[in-house]
Amino acid sequence: MSLTRNAGAAAAQAANSRWLELLTRAGFIGYGIVHLLFAWLALQIAFGRSGEEGNQNGALRTLGAQPLGKFLLVAIAIGLFAMAIWQAFEAVIGHRFLRGKEKLFERIASVVRVIVFVWLGWTAIKVFQDASSNAADQQQQFTEKLMASEGGRWLVGLAGLVLAAVGIGMMVYGLKKKFERNLKTGEMSPKTHTLTRRLGMAGYAARGAVFAVAGLLIVTAAVKYDPEKARGLDAALRTLRDQSYGPVLLTLMALGIAAFGVYCFLQSRYRRV
Repeated sequence: MSLTRNAGAAAAQAANSRWLELLTRAGFIGYGIVHLLFAWLALQIAFGRSGEEGNQNGALRTLGAQPLGKFLLVAIAIGLFAMAIWQAFEAVIGHRFLRGKEKLFERIASVVRVIVFVWLGWTAIKVFQDASSNAADQQQQFTEKLMASEGGRWLVGLAGLVLAAVGIGMMVYGLKKKFERNLKTGEMSPKTHTLTRRLGMAGYAARGAVFAVAGLLIVTAAVKYDPEKARGLDAALRTLRDQSYGPVLLTLMALGIAAFGVYCFLQSRYRRV
């Protein structure tokens, strides 16, 4: 028992590191920049002007091509890895102010965030190294190989259902304003609180909708054996664009994703870390 207690105390001490907190808060700024660029790419796709991927990978590649882009990629990667470490601690010993199902949900969400932050941080490093691979193409090629067998198609379909469920959960999380329980709302002015709430609701709803569409497209790819549909967020945005009133819907999505980017800037100040 003493070993477990000592390990827990050491983990808590590491989680409360001032440096980890500062890097994590800086990471939120980088995460916000990525989503603003993602929103810009979505807007370009809405009007048929973008040849870049409509996802976070495309956003990082766009950033890397700008003046000081390489420096920003390194800074964002460091911040994202710090966020991943912070969320790993949250998954194991965090969310102690919650109880029951809410605590379990947040810890599971923290595990998902660890995966997302590590993947984005690694992507930033690859872009910094001038990796020219297209993430959407890679996903399509991997899906095509996986669907060569019947069992593989089931796995692809299951992955699509999970992604769609995550997207729907994200929408519910935002529309029910559950994100507020992770914020220091008591330190906000009434205007800041209202702004943060609106940005969070719009941001989570937009991101969730894109993830849900991407998941449904992956399920469709498995059912119809059409790997071209399994290109993740890029395919979701381009599919939305091709629907009736598609450019309008995609513009609204882009505004929502941009709202999430600004919300991330506010999180860098008010998120419980």
